[in-house]
Amino acid sequence: MTGERVGGAVTWGLLGAWVVHDLEELATVPGWLRRNVPELRERFPQVPEGVWRRAETMGAAEFATAVGVMGVVVGTASAAGRPSGGRSGFYQAALTGFGLHGVVHLAQAAAVRRYTPGSVTSLLVVVPFTLWARGRLRKAGVLRPARPRDAVAGLTAAGAATVASHVVARRLLGSARRPS
Repeated sequence: MTGERVGGAVTWGLLGAWVVHDLEELATVPGWLRRNVPELRERFPQVPEGVWRRAETMGAAEFATAVGVMGVVVGTASAAGRPSGGRSGFYQAALTGFGLHGVVHLAQAAAVRRYTPGSVTSLLVVVPFTLWARGRLRKAGVLRPARPRDAVAGLTAAGAATVASHVVARRLLGSARRPS
């Protein structure tokens, strides 16, 4: 049924699903890292030491600020998707990246064979929402064809956005701590 209208549930739904997912992460990441990094460092020695040090030193304020920065990115993508009827390349890339992000969470939980932050909402919200939204875009005839290189580009962009959100968070928090 090509030509079906794409509504706000599809476009703004990305932001809504992201909020639900990131609430789980906000509630669990800092404590989970504190409790689990020492064991993970031993189990996965191939991970660079700098990654483990960064995970151990990231505070709750930095994580929450980085989540807020990422929220601006996801909100902007959702806003771009709405007036374009889901045609926006930025919106579709963000949607695909969000779904792949959920798959990464599930792979992390499988790798450590237990709960990892974000894995519950990845299973119940992130992946199902992404599949549903992509299906709606497909029915409307506006879904851009996905190619393997798009998945790599999507994961790369999501990783870069995550790193950038933490850099911005550190700068914001660092300047908030400095005397004027």
